[in-house]
Amino acid sequence: MQTQFIRHTAYLLAVALVFGGGPPFVSGLFNGDLATVAAAQEGRSGTKKKRRIPNINEATYRRLSDAQEFVDAEEWQEALDVLNPMVERARRYNGNELGQVHNMLAYVNYELDNLEATIHHYEQVLAQVPDIAEAVENTTLQQLSKLYFQEGTKIEGEGALVWYRKALAAMEDWLSKNENPGPEAHFYMAQIYYQMKDFANAIARLELVVQISRERGTRVKENWWTMLQYLHFEQENWPRVIEILEILVKDYPKRVYWVNLASVYGETDQMEKQLWTMEAAHVAGFLDQESDIRTFGGLLMGQDIPNRASKYLQQGFDDEILERTVRNLQTLGQAYQIGKDVDEAIPVFEEAGALAEDGETYDRLSGLYLEKDEFAKCQTAAENALEKGGLRRPLVTKVTLGICQFNLDRLTAARKTFTDIRTEARRSGARSEERTANQWIAYIDNERKRRAELERGG
Repeated sequence: MQTQFIRHTAYLLAVALVFGGGPPFVSGLFNGDLATVAAAQEGRSGTKKKRRIPNINEATYRRLSDAQEFVDAEEWQEALDVLNPMVERARRYNGNELGQVHNMLAYVNYELDNLEATIHHYEQVLAQVPDIAEAVENTTLQQLSKLYFQEGTKIEGEGALVWYRKALAAMEDWLSKNENPGPEAHFYMAQIYYQMKDFANAIARLELVVQISRERGTRVKENWWTMLQYLHFEQENWPRVIEILEILVKDYPKRVYWVNLASVYGETDQMEKQLWTMEAAHVAGFLDQESDIRTFGGLLMGQDIPNRASKYLQQGFDDEILERTVRNLQTLGQAYQIGKDVDEAIPVFEEAGALAEDGETYDRLSGLYLEKDEFAKCQTAAENALEKGGLRRPLVTKVTLGICQFNLDRLTAARKTFTDIRTEARRSGARSEERTANQWIAYIDNERKRRAELERGG
């Protein structure tokens, strides 16, 4: 089936978190003087104030600064010894202060590979809205979404879907708070939908990714196209698959895209386009795998261009890309035969016949030798075919054997061959072979009579 090509190179979704980057921690809020910290917390820092954020008092700031020093030194337990008591005395702190405490605890637990605690503390950061800066809220939503996504990839079934839905909800919340977000956020959400096997929503998000990128005048990334192409392929939306692959071969020319495009053209019965796509890939030097050469050679033969096919296949052998297997040799021999290059076809079929487990190749070879009036070689090839067995039409092979024996003037052997054919044909109901055998038996008998009369007359 043509789609096997695309299956082998189908889009493999990476579980890596593509949206955002860096460790899940809003760092830097506890470095510098109190005025800088206050400005960051209140969302000023050169932008208009959006929320009234409670101040962090000096004593709390010192504790947070101590914890920050331990974090910077990667002394995790010491950082926990400072922060955990602050959580236990939560009533002493306002929402902004608690948000900072939980934010740092999330970071420390993440570094300790305690994702359950990391998620808990991030959720506690969000519980302090609206007393935390919008920048902190936005970053926390992103990080929580990524952590939910990670948890979902660890399990299967309804449990995974629960985590994926939470990841989506966090990102939807993030999107609602950010005007005109870039395409990356939507690509990330497409990945979540993909993991949920919700291909329709994954496709919708990816199409939005393409739309946003084009509106912004930026290049659509290769992996965005490949994921979208794969999903449309799974939905058998061939026009869109072709459209995307045509973009990929132009913007990101690679062997896989050329071969897949040709494959889909074949799947949609656009044989001429399939051939010319493979031709273009060949000219560009992309067809460097054994399957490519076999496919292109087969297409050339299918479009009645056997001489080019044989030349191309022979080059594949010469370049040691094609292995000298029975299948590959038979294909080359067939190309020579269809192109009327019988002298070239014969040695190829000889090699293939010796390697083959059945006698089909020798059967074809016996016919070629008969065509060239090389009756001794024809007889040998036919006998080899019958000895190996596995023939689709063994009686036809025996007919060829009988004809070669007759032309070698082995009349007795030829008559026995045709007598055996007649017996087997009657048993199996093969009327055509039975008539042929009868005709040859009668012909051989008449030939014997003719020769006998000539001897008597002499």
